[in-house]
Amino acid sequence: MDQRKAPILDALEAYHQHGRYGYTPPGHRQGRGLDKRTLDALGPDAFHNDVLASAGLDDRSSTNGYLAQAQELMAEAVGADHAFFSTCGSSLSVKAAILAVTRGTGDILIGRDAHKSVTAGLILSGLQPRWIRPRWDDDLHLAHPPSPEAVEAMWQRHPDAAACLIVSPTPYGTCADIQAIAGICHLRGKPLIVDEAWGAHLPFHDSLPTWAMDAGADICVVSVHKMGLGFEQGSVYHLQGPLVDPVRLRQCADLLATTSTSVLVYAGMDAWRRQMVRHGGKQLGAALDLVAETRGRINDLPGMHVLHDELIREEASHDFDPLHVLIDLQQLGISGYQAADWLRENARIDVGLNDHRRIEATFSQADDRQSANRLLDALESLVAAAAELPVPPPVQLPDSADLEMETVQLPRDAFFGPVEVVPASEAAGRIAAEQITPYPPGVPAILPGERINGRVVEYLVSGKAAGMVLPDPADPTLETIRVVQE
Repeated sequence: MDQRKAPILDALEAYHQHGRYGYTPPGHRQGRGLDKRTLDALGPDAFHNDVLASAGLDDRSSTNGYLAQAQELMAEAVGADHAFFSTCGSSLSVKAAILAVTRGTGDILIGRDAHKSVTAGLILSGLQPRWIRPRWDDDLHLAHPPSPEAVEAMWQRHPDAAACLIVSPTPYGTCADIQAIAGICHLRGKPLIVDEAWGAHLPFHDSLPTWAMDAGADICVVSVHKMGLGFEQGSVYHLQGPLVDPVRLRQCADLLATTSTSVLVYAGMDAWRRQMVRHGGKQLGAALDLVAETRGRINDLPGMHVLHDELIREEASHDFDPLHVLIDLQQLGISGYQAADWLRENARIDVGLNDHRRIEATFSQADDRQSANRLLDALESLVAAAAELPVPPPVQLPDSADLEMETVQLPRDAFFGPVEVVPASEAAGRIAAEQITPYPPGVPAILPGERINGRVVEYLVSGKAAGMVLPDPADPTLETIRVVQE
């Protein structure tokens, strides 16, 4: 195929050149109906390019097949059999993958470090999760992807499970040995799903960790907006091999997806693929050189330590994406929550992941020396200001054994069944009826159906007091927790 083409982007240009006008949604009519304040804030181009997909960009029967062509080009560009675009983020894509491989019944093996979107898939489907133990680091208090040995052990315990799902890379940039895990699954004729939301860029540079499709995964879900150059909510799920029916996968996605897909998001993914095929290797190479230098310069700042060796030792991660710059602040004497808030307030810098002792800055091919220097200047200022910040409230960190709570009820049954609200201090020993998720990175500490451990409650309550963000519990103060009614 001609990878110089971008069918959706080209069709959008043609739409404007032909002067089309739709008496259809969206009602803003390419921005005609918006007031000046809105257009000044959002810009006219956003609305100008927000057009209807069918009976707009394409005809009412989608005869020109712009989306189909774009998906075929994406699959060819990365070496997958099929590629499917989603404008509802990887949260939808991973749910569709779960439904497609399990047919909505039975068991599925899942790494316990999975994102909250996976939990939502379990609640919707009624599946029984069989949790695979991640590689917990009790010193750093973070989780790396499961080892092949842990996956093999769970297959031996649950040989009738429908599939296996792991996260790689993690939000920290650490990666699983996907090739070995895929081999373990395929020996049993079972598919492997990889939630590779943080890995959209991996197929385009040899110095990055191995992309899931190249390592043998059957389904791979990527978020183009995370490490790529697409708009928020742009996701692609890739498929290869005979173990998953592509028709069923597409239909499962259709059950969950919006019927009002965003042409703007589609066009962003289409354009990004074309750019990556033509220039991605060079651009990512420059980004890797830049981040290597930047990591060293941050590491030289007093009280700051950029994690690397700790993340790739034998008992930790199989591989690592260095574009994740994870900075430990323990020697600086402040928490990641404080650092994130200070940087936003005083340096107008936003960081992603933040926890009791770390912040993370992710780099992409869009970064250059100017943006790297801006981060370094902000971090230097933070070092100077740290002594004036209050001593951070202590977070009661649980051991890894405390985090491995017993699942005693199906997540769906616990979530939808009769519930009662109890004080957090009385929740230990009860069955959770809601999920509670420190965000970011978005890995639930408590899941519906799990018997709550008191140490985990202490961790969440103390974390909340220290600045942890918990977006999903019914009681945002975490004074109470929803549990299964007894």
